[in-house]
Amino acid sequence: MKAIRFISAILFASALCLSCKEDSGRYFQPVDYVNTLVGTQSTYQMSTGNTYPAVGLPWGKDFWSPQTGKNGDGWMYTYDATHIRGLKQTHQPSPWINDYGEFSIMPVTKRGFSEDERASWFSHKGEKATPYYYSVYLADHDVLAEISPVKDGATLRFTYPERDTSWFVVDAYKGGEIVSFDENSIVGYTVMNHGGVSDNFKMWFAIRSEKPLTFKQIDPENSLAIAGFGTHKGEKVGLTVASSFISKEQALLNLERIDCGFEEAKNAARDRWNEVLGRIEVNDNDIDHLRTFYSCLYRSVLFPRDLAEIDASGKTVHYSPHDGKVHEGHLFTDTGFWDTFRCLFALMDLVYPEKAAEVQEGLVNTWKESGFLPEWASPGHRRCMVGNNSASVVAEAYLKGIRGNYNPEDLWKAVTFGAHNVHPKVSSTGRLGHEYYDSLGYVPCDVGIKESAARTLEYAYDDWCIWQFGKALGKSEEELAHYKKASENYRNLFFDKYRLMAGRRLDGTFAEPFSPLKWGGDFTEGNSLHYTWSVFHNPDGLKELMGGEENFIAMLDSVFNIPPLFDDSYYGHTIHEIREMQTMNMGNYAHGNQPVQHMIYLYDWTSQPWKAQMRVREVMDRLYSATPDGYCGDEDNGQTSAWYVFSALGFYPVCPASCEYALGIPLFKEVTIHLPSGKDITISAPGNDRSTDYVRSVKMNGHRLKGSFITHEDLLDGARLNFTVSKRN
Repeated sequence: MKAIRFISAILFASALCLSCKEDSGRYFQPVDYVNTLVGTQSTYQMSTGNTYPAVGLPWGKDFWSPQTGKNGDGWMYTYDATHIRGLKQTHQPSPWINDYGEFSIMPVTKRGFSEDERASWFSHKGEKATPYYYSVYLADHDVLAEISPVKDGATLRFTYPERDTSWFVVDAYKGGEIVSFDENSIVGYTVMNHGGVSDNFKMWFAIRSEKPLTFKQIDPENSLAIAGFGTHKGEKVGLTVASSFISKEQALLNLERIDCGFEEAKNAARDRWNEVLGRIEVNDNDIDHLRTFYSCLYRSVLFPRDLAEIDASGKTVHYSPHDGKVHEGHLFTDTGFWDTFRCLFALMDLVYPEKAAEVQEGLVNTWKESGFLPEWASPGHRRCMVGNNSASVVAEAYLKGIRGNYNPEDLWKAVTFGAHNVHPKVSSTGRLGHEYYDSLGYVPCDVGIKESAARTLEYAYDDWCIWQFGKALGKSEEELAHYKKASENYRNLFFDKYRLMAGRRLDGTFAEPFSPLKWGGDFTEGNSLHYTWSVFHNPDGLKELMGGEENFIAMLDSVFNIPPLFDDSYYGHTIHEIREMQTMNMGNYAHGNQPVQHMIYLYDWTSQPWKAQMRVREVMDRLYSATPDGYCGDEDNGQTSAWYVFSALGFYPVCPASCEYALGIPLFKEVTIHLPSGKDITISAPGNDRSTDYVRSVKMNGHRLKGSFITHEDLLDGARLNFTVSKRN
């Protein structure tokens, strides 16, 4: 019987390999492992990602998604929903920020065109969701709807039943308008947004139907266009859609440039995704891990979004949401640096440096057009979160050798201006409380500025980044003295009585009564147990404050050992971030939110790096999967995904601008990162399996590493990392 089972297993494995081959003779390509539904089984009360199945191109101007929620609902698609209301062009980075430049198209075969009337039952069994293609069977209309993306738009295809008249509905949302409608095309605009736009904001769309429209109706009150035609059973009707933030004429030009059919667009989008995802080539036989890895990598390259378009003369231009004008060059948006400075941009700088250069160009443009670097952009400055972490993104890129079509001196002016000013209308841009911080070395907790301790800790790291950036630019010691000194301001919040960071009053006393379990207040979506570790640039200094390595390790351990108790009195209810921590069974460790995601790797600054390896593997194994509930909190513009990508590779940028990576434990037997320079980084751990959680030794280019760190420069030259792994016990 054992022999029979063994032979059967071989035959099954052989069949699996054959089924994975394509016409080209290759096995599954990277995009085939991506599940765009990961994270969609979320609610207001409990996030498992708060994502939607984005169909688009990497860093694309526009995405498309099925819409299950009502118009204007940030939860546009939820896995447990039963009805689809439309296929929606979206720019939403997060349900909490919501959308802009949105409109939808819905094929229907029954009269009744409002969003409730046209909604159709659907099942995930009749749905296919990939980055380059989405299809769904709309049961109430007996229509198969399909989408594939192109630059500045999408191709759609509807397979209709036999009807005297079938329709599709274009919903420009409240305030939008259909401005022209003939037998082959519909042109209109949407003004739907939730902030961060100029007064003249519009997103124009142009739709071309390959089948003449014999029924044409405009409902101006509801901003709808209803187009119809007779159809025979199984008839496929194609639509080509383009959009522009610049003008009606630019939308029509973008439409004219889309000269491919549906299948051609689908294949081109697939090729583009394989090109981008294929920069990291994984060789492993654990298909669940492959699916989770490439689904996370997909999320990591969606944002930030490039708003650039190509004008009639061939120039790269963008509409600026800051001043309402059209400018040359790139402009990136839909990212919150409070989240993504932690490792998303480190991934871009390493694997996609050509895109990182465009991002830096876009930051210069934002500075010139608005007077500030962005902190949370969608599409312009938004009031959300704390910190001045654009300084980290700028410094990291420059220190890692990213150069492009911009002057770094402009970025120097931008980061130093932002360090001592706050946006007059958007208090989360620049530095709220900079006057106190510059004079006292901290933002007091009793002067009406919320989350003061979180601000102080992040400002101190940002000052270290500015200092490093300035040194690289050759600035004088006199010019840099302030930032060098201010980088130590984290020390001003260390409450020795508790060996934790705490809020501090204007008179210099610490805020008491003090509870390390209290969320919010002096901290941002976390407590002191989480934010104490936000000394990215000097863990050794934090260790010194805590009284040495033994205490440092004990405090790290305590985060996992303390039960998931919490004080939510600041909010008046249990916010979803707290609930996610409470239910994950990792004590007070809150991986579902960003402030503590680097904490595990701080064990590398001690004599117990094996604890980092053990905890990293535990988080990857338990808190991530390629399923609709595959995250343990908000995915947040690629940050939580990029954590997994780095951790699966076996290293992580605890301090992004330091150009140093802390080692963990790789997930796969072998991974190759194909750098655009033509050099490769190969990470091998041939003994890896689901039981391994301990690194016995690491060799780089044949030489054994003595510590737990590698540098960005080591990797750029091309490198071979060999991990010897096992189970610790």
